[in-house]
Amino acid sequence: MQELGPTRTLLDGLAFGEGPRWHEGRLWFSDMHHHQVIAVDESGKAEVQFEVPHRPSGLGWLPDGRLLVVSMTDRKLLVREGDVLRQHADLRSFASWHCNDMLVDDKGRAYVGNFGFDLDGGAKPCHANLIRVDPDGAVSIAAEEMSFPNGTVLTPDGRTLIVGESFGTCLTAFDVAPDGSLSNRRVWATLTGATPDGICLDAEGAVWVASPISGEVLRVREGGEVTHGVGVEHQAFACMLGGDDGRTLFICTAKGSDPEATVTEKAGRIETIRVDVPHAGLP
Repeated sequence: MQELGPTRTLLDGLAFGEGPRWHEGRLWFSDMHHHQVIAVDESGKAEVQFEVPHRPSGLGWLPDGRLLVVSMTDRKLLVREGDVLRQHADLRSFASWHCNDMLVDDKGRAYVGNFGFDLDGGAKPCHANLIRVDPDGAVSIAAEEMSFPNGTVLTPDGRTLIVGESFGTCLTAFDVAPDGSLSNRRVWATLTGATPDGICLDAEGAVWVASPISGEVLRVREGGEVTHGVGVEHQAFACMLGGDDGRTLFICTAKGSDPEATVTEKAGRIETIRVDVPHAGLP
């Protein structure tokens, strides 16, 4: 494995950054525990876009340009129309605990993960559903029995969905049918000593994986080969390839994930590092 580094701090003073997405020349992300969605450019100029009272997480755009945002603790998917957030879908019947990361495909279908159990309260881990929300707001179960479904990517041909299972310490792949349904579940890569959180895909088909427990971001090939690693000072919770040429790796870091501690410490950062292979696929 080739070690890269050090990273550069683009933005600091955050509570807990999550769900980074490169969109129209800026990195959009959720400062989850400050209840804010923020956009920052490559110079570090940041603007709060709006607030989500029940904690924002995953972000994605519908084909008509409207922004979808996961509202975590009330387990809803919201759509931004002008300056107004309204409910796009109610996920409470399908998500057994807080909702988290999300991928929106080019048809406007959203795949949303959830904790499955009270992580912050110390509950015993249990399986959770990966949820699919169609463009009309219809909700269904995309996949069952997942171990904390988290970061998700879609290959450029739209035929393979890869999901990080944080408590399964693996990346899981599915075939995607034209109607968005998933089949042929399989282990894409097993990650020894790492816990997959947010992920992104590059043009060679490798997945960058943020691993909070090991404090690094890993570039992983199908089968589990780790080609590159980026160490960070604290913990890495999410990552996204972007920038003008798609070769800037943006990393959301924080000291931990406890909601109260992160708000007090304000140690969250967006860190960056240049890599050789550009972004591909979705998000």
